[in-house]
Amino acid sequence: MRKLCPNYDREDGLDTVLEVPIPEEMFNKMGSTAPLRWHNLRALMKAQSHSSDRSSYLQAKSNNEFMALLKLVGSPLISFQVQLDNPLGRPIKDASIEASTAKYIVQQYVAATGGPAAFTMVNSMYAVGEVKMLGSEMQQGDESVHARGNCEAGGFLLWQKNPDLWSLELVVAGFKISAGSNGKVAWNQSSSQPNLANRGPPRPLRRFFQGLDPRCIANLFLDAVCIGEDTIENEACFVLKIEAGSNTLKAQCSPNTEIVHHTVWGYFSQRTGLLIKFEDTKLVRMKSIRGNDNVFWETSMASMIEDYRYVDSLNIAHSGKTITTLHRYGGSHNHKRKIEETWQIEDVDFNICGLSMETFLPPAEVRKEQDGGEQPMPAS
Repeated sequence: MRKLCPNYDREDGLDTVLEVPIPEEMFNKMGSTAPLRWHNLRALMKAQSHSSDRSSYLQAKSNNEFMALLKLVGSPLISFQVQLDNPLGRPIKDASIEASTAKYIVQQYVAATGGPAAFTMVNSMYAVGEVKMLGSEMQQGDESVHARGNCEAGGFLLWQKNPDLWSLELVVAGFKISAGSNGKVAWNQSSSQPNLANRGPPRPLRRFFQGLDPRCIANLFLDAVCIGEDTIENEACFVLKIEAGSNTLKAQCSPNTEIVHHTVWGYFSQRTGLLIKFEDTKLVRMKSIRGNDNVFWETSMASMIEDYRYVDSLNIAHSGKTITTLHRYGGSHNHKRKIEETWQIEDVDFNICGLSMETFLPPAEVRKEQDGGEQPMPAS
């Protein structure tokens, strides 16, 4: 991946470090010659797209639609709040058989990813990764849809101190989005759309649960129940399920939107104890301003997780694939769209020296909302 940009203004000048490393494939698409590619790359570093025509990317009809899709599949949040100070060895004798089984499975997962001692040694994380995305058009009816068209490449940079303190920079096809949480509010922003603060308390980034942060995964499923077994890629798995509570969902709603449910499933290998699939479904009702014809948006995301490797005593997944299905129905609308994302972790490290709160500062507009006591923007 490209991490440095040469200084063409001064021959003796130092190279510029890219805010987000990008894959060679993306760099090669930025122009026909090396100088043109570097020029477009410098424009990208200034949050400016090097091309105004993106109508075919992810089968989007406009730049704004592409950015909306990129935010939805690139930086989604989990509706659950995760506390890392929960004791992982909770007693199981007073719980139901389904809850007790789930706690036992989580204990096996903790052991498979490094153990409690390794968990307690981690206080921060850094990760660089590469992504490739492929999308379908919005199609009518309930028939199955298939992603096709151009495969868009990009990269991301992620910093984290705990589930509610994180920062993400994501670049795909010449567009850049930023998202983060400072422990009080979560937000996302881009060069072409206004900054948005997510309604409700801060929540963790879904990307953590794709095998990247075993601490978050273990604490999330501590309150789950075991609903049975399934076979995933010829691997026998225990299936754990957890649903967001009504009070949690209510805090994320707005006057015009209602989150009906958000359910998460984790598929843990019976052989290795590792998480090999993470799946969640979220249903949002958009209330009609006139009449009773509400529109429902159902977002289903299923992540296959693989290539576990030890980094500083923690067993981390280094690659995988997420399939996102968007289903819009209600009234006269009934459409589906599918987007596929494959990712690969290029570099990951823990206990980063000098990682301060300034890394997680929200944009000025979001800070003004907080200081002025205004309500956050609609649910995401």
